Amino acid sequence: MGEIFPFFFFPFSGILMPVLIVGIVFWYKAREKEIQAQQELRIREMEHQRRMKELELEIEKTKASQGQSKVP
Repeated sequence: MGEIFPFFFFPFSGILMPVLIVGIVFWYKAREKEIQAQQELRIREMEHQRRMKELELEIEKTKASQGQSKVP
């Protein structure tokens, strides 16, 4: 039984090792893409929040100018 184990072990390890390496590389690349996508979403979200603040300021200015024009 001890002689059969090494005979079967080496071919399986020779096949399994490249499969594991390829799997790890694909996982790493997928993880990098996921991180990049999250960063892009954060940047878009910050730009959106900045634009919303600008629009809120414009609305307040418009309301203030309309309120001043009604007073006199």
